[in-house]
Amino acid sequence: MRGLDAKFALRRGPLVLDVDMALPARGITALFGPSGAGKSTCLRAIAGLEPDSTGRVSFGHELWQDSARRVFMPTHKRRLGYVFQEPSLFNHHSVAGNLDYGFRRAKRPAHLDRDGMIDRFGLRTLLDRRAGTLSGGERQRVSMVRALLSDPSLLLFDEPLSALDGAARADLLGCLERLHGALQVPMVYVSHNIDEVARLADHIVLLDGGHVIAQGSLQETLTRLDLPPALGEALGTIIEGTVCGIDTHDQLIELAFPGGTLSLPHHDERMGQPMRCRIAARDVVLARERQVSTSALNQVACRIVAMADAGASSQCLVQLDAAGSTVLARITRRSWHALRLSPGDEVWAQVKAVALGA
Repeated sequence: MRGLDAKFALRRGPLVLDVDMALPARGITALFGPSGAGKSTCLRAIAGLEPDSTGRVSFGHELWQDSARRVFMPTHKRRLGYVFQEPSLFNHHSVAGNLDYGFRRAKRPAHLDRDGMIDRFGLRTLLDRRAGTLSGGERQRVSMVRALLSDPSLLLFDEPLSALDGAARADLLGCLERLHGALQVPMVYVSHNIDEVARLADHIVLLDGGHVIAQGSLQETLTRLDLPPALGEALGTIIEGTVCGIDTHDQLIELAFPGGTLSLPHHDERMGQPMRCRIAARDVVLARERQVSTSALNQVACRIVAMADAGASSQCLVQLDAAGSTVLARITRRSWHALRLSPGDEVWAQVKAVALGA
């Protein structure tokens, strides 16, 4: 099945948006980049909320926009579920009334598990409450479930967690993680938080200055050596593994992946649970030999694949292979020379467990 193909241009003040994206038909695609990169404007253009944009947008076999042929499908005909940064609920209606608004308009499709979604997002006890009495996190949960119950062909989420406090954000992020496996329609998710993206996304589009810098699978894209300095903080490794041990005494879990095991802080994980872990490039230390006296609990045997400048003159990026998993390390050029490293060398990558606790 074809996904979303979008190639369009738009000027909004100082921002000149000129993008070309091909997004998969399943899973979650993240639009990621620094503030002002054009992420939200891009999402609005996909939704048909920027009629001044020029270009071509198609989803599946539907043509939504083609400026050359003067085709422009209005937003309400694109079967979108749109969740904004600030929830737009009917404050005079109850939570149940807000949820049923989209559900009724979609003619109560039998394939949507309304009760399951209500329970998954913890809304059962809120159904009789007026929307205007809810907290920010509760309002955003209602907004998300309302979008899901509208039976969309595509979900668009515009930084839905950015206005929430730490506890509400963590709670809703957990809801989205649980939803991910059951999600039947694709989602485009805008965020400037790379840890959020690492937990949710399958595919990523990196934006900077209104342009697509890179796009592809999460792991392959975030371990590239040619990304601009503005996206440097996003560089790192996405490890996918399975929880193979739980230490309740020290509150740690063991995550097994093809390159070995990693120790992480224990939250509410269970044995056998599939799990993702992000290792920021800046949190990786390289050593020629396995260290004996060190506080870093994680040491992974790797082979150096390549090295490149990291934008700053004092730093470099080292791309590593850990039994098929790509690991990225940001170190100083002095360390590279002092250790006399070169591609093909065997090294140990060290990571503190506390660095993996997000």
